[in-house]
Amino acid sequence: MRGEPGAPGRIHEILRSNRALRVVLLTDFLVRLAELGAMVVLPWWITSSGGAHAIAAFGVALAVTTFIAAPAVSPFGDRICKRRQITWGLACLSLVAAMQLALSLASAFNLAALMMLAVVQVLATSFVDPARDAVLTELLPPEQLPEAIRLRKTAQAVSGVLGPLLAGAAISSAGVTGGLCCYGGLMCIAMLAASRLPRTPVLELPVRGLALWWRDLRAGLAAKWLMPMERGWTLVNFAVWIFQGPAVGLLIPLKVHSLGLQGSWLGVSLGALSFGVLLGSAVGSQRLVNHLGRYRVRVGLGLAEGLALAVVGFVTSPALMLVGLAAAGFCNASMGLVGATHRALAVPKAYRVRIFAAGSMTTQVAGAIGPALVGVALASYSVKWVYTAWGLLMATCVLGLLAVPRLKEFLTLGHDEIADWYRLQYPTVFK
Repeated sequence: MRGEPGAPGRIHEILRSNRALRVVLLTDFLVRLAELGAMVVLPWWITSSGGAHAIAAFGVALAVTTFIAAPAVSPFGDRICKRRQITWGLACLSLVAAMQLALSLASAFNLAALMMLAVVQVLATSFVDPARDAVLTELLPPEQLPEAIRLRKTAQAVSGVLGPLLAGAAISSAGVTGGLCCYGGLMCIAMLAASRLPRTPVLELPVRGLALWWRDLRAGLAAKWLMPMERGWTLVNFAVWIFQGPAVGLLIPLKVHSLGLQGSWLGVSLGALSFGVLLGSAVGSQRLVNHLGRYRVRVGLGLAEGLALAVVGFVTSPALMLVGLAAAGFCNASMGLVGATHRALAVPKAYRVRIFAAGSMTTQVAGAIGPALVGVALASYSVKWVYTAWGLLMATCVLGLLAVPRLKEFLTLGHDEIADWYRLQYPTVFK
């Protein structure tokens, strides 16, 4: 197995010489900073004002909306300049943040109104995220992608540490209103940064209108399903996310609340999770891959993350909870980076946004099932036992990767062997 390049000197040279990469990293840093802040403020506002069932209903509404939105908007992603797509999406998110702030200023907690705004937020996010995922593959040469993806993950992890801590501090000093003000301001700055991205090529349109949209939608979903390895990988991720999503999302504010801790502890908890992601992104993944290989790291750390989340659910000590979240974050980053470059390069360029969006769609279906099951389980069991069970079930589902056809073969290939691999292996899928 070939190790992944990542010498500090090479990374510095890529950063120095590539302005587009610097703009992408800045935009991602600001968006992640805003999103992680919102993940503290909104769940805390809903949990403290509406309780466990309110936050579970909110999570289900978000996931169902994303399930519908992700495939619906994905065909446009391969037909629109990525700079324009990202900028428009962030502008819409800034507007949603302003309306959430207005509700808070009026002291008008209304779950229905927050859910309606969240629907708009999901539509904008579903429009912008596939472009953010694919833009690096269009702006950088393939040989620079491994370092670029690692830098991006590290930048997101740094903002993931800072975002929850800033939001927790804002809640402590200025309440929910202060946190929402920070969220909206950061999103506006991210929009301005995205407007400085270079233009990306736009594919020619052989047909237009609804016929083009429907054809591209079917092509993206079909390609995802017809490749056995991609289909198996997606199904395993689907099962994993039913339990992983709530364990790193809505169950964290419920755990903090069940321990009788203040809102600032939610920021610290999410910060600990992101600190683990930062360590995994910056140093963990490369060293583990060099010693164990991509396949073992992908399976082993997925299993370890589930066990760490089970510990988070079971313990009653805030300090041990933070340690468990940091360990889960480390495993998540190291596991997530393994295969990310391979998957990006293996997909034909003209299909990248649609296939990424199809993967997002399946994730959101799982994201709707997970919170709904949490809501049902909480009616009979405490947060402690539900959280512990979700971690153990996630670990069990990760073992499904052992049955994914050709995954081990795929992950042992070098980056120079993987470009357009899906088209070469499954030529009839990409006619």
